[in-house]
Amino acid sequence: FGPEPCMQIYGRGIRRRLAPMLGDRRRQELAWSLMFALPGAPVIWYGDEIGMGDDLSLDQRNSVRTPMQWSDDPNGGFSTAPADRLVRPVVSDGPYGYREVNVESQRQDRGSLLNWVERLVRTRKETPEFGWGTCEVLDSGHPALLLHRSSWRGNAVVAVHNLSDRPAALTLPGEAPLRVVLADGDEAGRLEPGETLALGPYGYRWLREDGVRR
Repeated sequence: FGPEPCMQIYGRGIRRRLAPMLGDRRRQELAWSLMFALPGAPVIWYGDEIGMGDDLSLDQRNSVRTPMQWSDDPNGGFSTAPADRLVRPVVSDGPYGYREVNVESQRQDRGSLLNWVERLVRTRKETPEFGWGTCEVLDSGHPALLLHRSSWRGNAVVAVHNLSDRPAALTLPGEAPLRVVLADGDEAGRLEPGETLALGPYGYRWLREDGVRR
């Protein structure tokens, strides 16, 4: 994700944002879903929720510390000061420029990354098993599928992520029916144990075991 020297920092890390690293919206959603479904507290770097880009012409970590892109107004709506008075330049050109990527336009687009991330955050808050529960990695039967079950206070949620660019399928584990709470698309409803679940490239599902309180 940081093959060029200008993308690297301190000999052990990268100075890039998620969107330009991953590109494909499906891959971005997969990465977000993984982070929110794995144990611990998710951390969001400002601007990643709208898919901001980086400015590799800036030194060190400043490449990802450009002003927040609030709108398509001058300076991305960050400040009314002259551009040369800003602490750092706004990303202005290319597919990640503030005219193309900003909060205002994404708020008005139901299919935007921002609105998707808001739904993800809301769903994660409704799924405390991921943050507080015990996580167990299960055998998915497929090398590209990461399958795990998180349980807490008698409730359980199963998450499956397809890490490949090809479709994959698995047989659903357990004995309880599963209800879709998050999916890469508009899928909803219940699935039965032993049923085959098909996932598209970079697909994901969060599935709540039926019979629990939520």
